[in-house]
Amino acid sequence: MSFNIPEIESSGERTSQEYVYARLRNAIMVGAIPTGESLTMRGLAEQLDLSPTPIREALRRLSSESAIVSQDNRRMLIPYMTQGRFEDLIATRITLECHAALRALPYVSDILIEEMRAIDMQMDEALVRLDYDALTALNHVFHNRLYRANPDHISMPLVESIWLQLGPFQREVISELGAFYEIDRHKEILTALDNRDADGLSSAIQKDIEDGVAAAGRDAIALRDDVVI
Repeated sequence: MSFNIPEIESSGERTSQEYVYARLRNAIMVGAIPTGESLTMRGLAEQLDLSPTPIREALRRLSSESAIVSQDNRRMLIPYMTQGRFEDLIATRITLECHAALRALPYVSDILIEEMRAIDMQMDEALVRLDYDALTALNHVFHNRLYRANPDHISMPLVESIWLQLGPFQREVISELGAFYEIDRHKEILTALDNRDADGLSSAIQKDIEDGVAAAGRDAIALRDDVVI
């Protein structure tokens, strides 16, 4: 396998199955495993230095989340992105994240806003370095901090499911086109939070998605389809 699976923080409370699942899930979400990549239990077992049993369960769970698909030869595949699936994922992401942001707004403190501002500054630094691993991970942290401000963050598993399905393709787009946050909407999100502006927050979240992964993803799909033609 021609990819590395990033380390994650270990916890003594996790079973080996939970650890493998969390690590593979994170790798897919940040795009460390590219689209079209075949996964085998033997290959993953060798890379993670574990027995196939916990890996089998982790792959089963990831398959149920549509992060990977089964092939006839017992291999698992990170699915390629189609235009229809991409548009559905983007529309769902906008709906879920605008909802999550508005539900979190009453619980947002000035301390949280400053924490998010510091994360955004780290993203700016990562962009200058062209450190796409850090950029992708920090983007998730930025949004996660906001949405989880709501103590009843029921929508977070759904939001993370969308991130999981978009992760490999989003990373492919960033790496090939160098397109990521040409317009930085995080500053607008922070301004809306400062002002406790619900309408401004919802608009900034939507523009953040549309001007980021959505616009770049559509360009990538159009270029790919032109080559096929």
